[in-house]
Amino acid sequence: MIGSIKIPEAIGSRAEYKRKFSPGEMYRAFVQIPGAITKMAGNKRKRLADKGLIERVQLAVTEVNGCAACSYAHTYMALKQGIPQEEITSFLTGDDAFVKQEEAKAILFAQHYADSRGLPKAEAYETLVDEYGEAKARIIYSAAQIMHAGNIYGIPFSALVSRLKGNPYKESSLVYELGMHMAGFLLLPFALIHGLIRIFLGFSNIRLENK
Repeated sequence: MIGSIKIPEAIGSRAEYKRKFSPGEMYRAFVQIPGAITKMAGNKRKRLADKGLIERVQLAVTEVNGCAACSYAHTYMALKQGIPQEEITSFLTGDDAFVKQEEAKAILFAQHYADSRGLPKAEAYETLVDEYGEAKARIIYSAAQIMHAGNIYGIPFSALVSRLKGNPYKESSLVYELGMHMAGFLLLPFALIHGLIRIFLGFSNIRLENK
């Protein structure tokens, strides 16, 4: 617990990775950020997906990837959106008790997106489109993209913070934690430029396993 923010004990005392990523995966995720942010900005105007759904999608991604730092940050944001603490805890522990029927396919897609390391199957995305329509499906996809990119950076950062507190993650190293931390700073500007060029040239920001 930090202030009034509570996260599950298993997350607050995490001592091992659920997922580890490479600098290459970090770069590819960062390249998608400009396109995803563009879609999210459009959603603020059109309101295709409400803020609560966006937070729940991102909490679902974070649960699969296991990023302690992102869990704290998005617990705070979810509380500000008025999502009850019990519901937040449920999403962070992978419990589906609070999943709304109308949001179930969005949450399942978010979990699949993270589980596939940011390369979901084409049929999973097509199911999302069938359920919500192309425009809203892209918003859900973009929310997952942004969270996944944040997780890739946040996971080694969380491990580094834990190490500094005297509780290093199992199968981790200071070289990996600092290396990924520095890679984030070095790769981000180039990845963002790359992403902006892709937008300018009209490339899709949707990456699928079968296409």
